Amino acid sequence: MSETAPTESASSGISERSADVIVVGAGPAGSTTAYYLAKAGLDVLLLEKTAFPREKVCGDGLTPRATKQLVSMGIDISEEAGWLRNRGLRIIAGGVRLQLDWPELAAYPDYGLVRKRDDFDEQLARQASKAGARLYERCTVGAPIIDGRTGRITGVEAKLGEEKTPVTFHAPLVVAADGNSTRLSLAMGLHRREDRPMGVAVRTYFTSPRHDDDYLESWLELWDRRGAEDRLLPGYGWIFGMGDGTSNVGLGVLNTSSSFKELDWREVLKAWCASMPEDWGYTPENMTGPIRGAALPMAFNRQPHYTRGLLLVGDAGGMVNPFNGEGIAYAMESGQIAADVIVQAHARATASQRELALQRYPKVLKDTYGGYYTLGRAFVKLIGNPKVMKLAAQRGLTHPMLMRFTLKLLANLTDPTGGDAMDRIINGLTKVTPRA
Repeated sequence: MSETAPTESASSGISERSADVIVVGAGPAGSTTAYYLAKAGLDVLLLEKTAFPREKVCGDGLTPRATKQLVSMGIDISEEAGWLRNRGLRIIAGGVRLQLDWPELAAYPDYGLVRKRDDFDEQLARQASKAGARLYERCTVGAPIIDGRTGRITGVEAKLGEEKTPVTFHAPLVVAADGNSTRLSLAMGLHRREDRPMGVAVRTYFTSPRHDDDYLESWLELWDRRGAEDRLLPGYGWIFGMGDGTSNVGLGVLNTSSSFKELDWREVLKAWCASMPEDWGYTPENMTGPIRGAALPMAFNRQPHYTRGLLLVGDAGGMVNPFNGEGIAYAMESGQIAADVIVQAHARATASQRELALQRYPKVLKDTYGGYYTLGRAFVKLIGNPKVMKLAAQRGLTHPMLMRFTLKLLANLTDPTGGDAMDRIINGLTKVTPRA
């Protein structure tokens, strides 16, 4: 279903634009939510403001956590289907280069993937459509439709197609999967928490002989060498081979230092690339696209995740991992969790029982991620101090066992039951840490 749907009568138009659930945004969070809802037999409208394929700012590297979600959705992740596998993470800092394979776990595969976001998102949206979700592209959602008696959201106003035809969509439940800007959440009075960390990602692509690297590469020391004195910045650089002749090169930066607002991060990226070996090809003439940036909303920075018929998933709910800036895995996982809660609520006989089931959604999220994200917020504050960051990079990388533990912690890759000692320590820490 798209904006080019056939002409309808007035009555069929109403039914076409009514459903059990409306999902706003067909990124990883929205498409995953719609997929699981449709698979369970619910009538779902999936509204996407652009047309596929479309670009998004991303590192394009997927950890085993995200890979597991793709497998669960039945996505063909073979090399023949255009996916590049990676074996682990290469960490560079303090003059040390450490290559760590993804851990062998029962709960997650031992490989990650790389794919450009311009068609990654489309694959998920098409999978949701195959499951039965009704996808409308070029559908710009505006104001929520609010029941004046109950204060609940009962639908959305939108503009459809290139002609921007005003339409309304109706459903008793709406899922906000509209990213960091999440205008729908703002219109419902849900604002960003200033006490939660925010990040910024900036990236570009270069033609490079390093395009087929089978490790994701992370530079933990991000130096700004443009002034009279070198400065260590609160963030990291990445180099991800895309397997198509290009590398995705970018920075992930945290707002926990005084330099966050004062620096032009695009210029920092240019300077960082200029410091790389020339034969890697990260030079202006090899750049295949502009430098683009996007916000990384972390650690539940918008709450509550359910209120008055509206559920928040993915970036709309601030679900980016504060340890490593990963968003796709948590977008997809939160979409699956939201869909499960909605399916259970839909089967309840009365409005009060349905509401009781829906109120469970924020609790499940906090049980799943709350302690881990609280640890992540403490980590973000620590590495915002350049002295701490420098010491950690120099000392930590000389201890491979410590770095394997750190990889599991940063990537949130542990077996929930029956794991090794590292898994038990990390799982224990997340359980005893407050879930805010």
